[in-house]
Amino acid sequence: MSSRGVTTSPTFASLSIRNYRLYASGALVSNVGTWIGRVTQDWVVLTELTHHDAAALGAITATQFAPVVLLAPFAGSLADAYPKRRLLMLSQSALAVTSLVLAGLLLTGSATLASVFGIALVQGIATALDNPTRQAFVSELVPEGHLTNAVGLNSASFNAARLIGPGVAGLLIAGIGTGWAMVLNAASFVAVLAALLAMNPRELRPAPRRRGRGGVREGFAYVSRRRDLQLIMGLVFVLGTFGMNFQITTALMATSVFHADARAYGIISSVMAVGSLAAALLAARRKSPSLRLLLAALAGFTVFSALAAMAPNVWLFGAFLVPVGLCALTALTTANASVQLSVDPQLRGRVMALYMAILMGGTPVGAPLIGWIGNTFGARATIAVGSVAVGVATLVAGLALMRVRHYAASDVIAMRPTHLAVRESAT
Repeated sequence: MSSRGVTTSPTFASLSIRNYRLYASGALVSNVGTWIGRVTQDWVVLTELTHHDAAALGAITATQFAPVVLLAPFAGSLADAYPKRRLLMLSQSALAVTSLVLAGLLLTGSATLASVFGIALVQGIATALDNPTRQAFVSELVPEGHLTNAVGLNSASFNAARLIGPGVAGLLIAGIGTGWAMVLNAASFVAVLAALLAMNPRELRPAPRRRGRGGVREGFAYVSRRRDLQLIMGLVFVLGTFGMNFQITTALMATSVFHADARAYGIISSVMAVGSLAAALLAARRKSPSLRLLLAALAGFTVFSALAAMAPNVWLFGAFLVPVGLCALTALTTANASVQLSVDPQLRGRVMALYMAILMGGTPVGAPLIGWIGNTFGARATIAVGSVAVGVATLVAGLALMRVRHYAASDVIAMRPTHLAVRESAT
C-alpha cells in the first residue's frame, strides 16, 4: 500500500500514479462506450435499416476502419510531433460529437443507411488519430520501471473493452433502445476528456518530439529493419482481419442460428468478458511478453473458436466464448506490449500507428469478406474461417522461425521478440 492508500500490487502498480490512474479510468469508460456505439450501430443496420444484410454491415464496418489503415502513417507522425494530451482531447471530442449526432438521428427516427455510412467515415478518421496517440501516451504517464505494467493495463483496457462492450450494448439495446444506448456512448467520451483535463502536466514524461520532415518514411524504415515486429504484426493482422469480427459473427449467430432477441444477444456477448477480464489481470501481472505466450494464445483461439462455430445450442456457444475471449485478449496484450517495449521512444507513435492499422485496419478487408461468407455459407462459417486462418498463420509462423534459424520448436517458442531482434540484426 502506498502512502496515499493506493494499492501497489504487481497487477495494479501503475495505478499508484495519479496521472495514470486518471487516464486508465477515463480510457476504460471511453473504450467500452466506443464498442457500445459500434455494436449499437451494427444492430441498427441489421434489424432497423436492412433485413439482416450481412454485406451491408460489413461495408459499414469497413468504412469505419478504412481510415485507420490509410491515415496510420500520418497519424503516427502527428503523435510523435505534437503534445499527445492535446491530440487526444481533439480526437475524443470529435468522437463524442459524431456519436451524439447519430444518437439524435436514432431517437428521432431519422437515421438512414447513408447517414450511418457518413458518420462511420468521420469516426474512422478521428479513430485513426486517436489510436496511436493513446498507445504512445501511456509511456509519458509513468516512470520506466512501471512501463511494462502500464502497457499491460493500457492494452488490457483497450482489448477488454473490445470484448466487453458488445455485451453491454446488447443489454442496453434491449433495455432502453438503440437511441439511448448511443447517447450513453457519446457521454462516455466525457470521462476521458475530464481525465485529461484533470492531469498534472508537470508530472508527464514526454518523449523528445520529432522535428523536420521524413517522419512517415522513418517509421516505415524502422519497422522494415525489425523482423520481430514484422512477425508480430503479421500474426496480429490475421487475428484482427479474420478472427476479431465478434461484432459481426456474434450478432449473426445470435439472430440467424439461435434466433435470440437483443437481451439474449447481450448475454451471449457478455460471457466473453469472463475470459477477457481474466486475461487482462494476467497481462498486468506479467513481467515481460514472449513469443511462446503469443503462439500458445493463438493456438488456443484456433481450437475454441472452432468449437464455438460447431456449438449445437446457445449455451455451449456461450461457454466456448469464454476461452475464446481469454485467448484473444492474451494474444493481443502480448503483441501490444512486445511492440511498445521494444521500440525507440521517439518512434513509438509511428510504430504503434502501424500496429493499430494492422490490427484494426484489417477490418476493411475482413468485415466485407465475413459478411459475404455469412450471406453465402451461413453464420457458423463466419467464425470457422477465422479459426482456420489464425491456425494456419500460427503454424506457418512457427515453422518459418524454425526454418530460418534452424531452432528446435522449444527454442523458437521460448524466444522473446527483443531477443529475435538482436539475433536478426547480428546477421
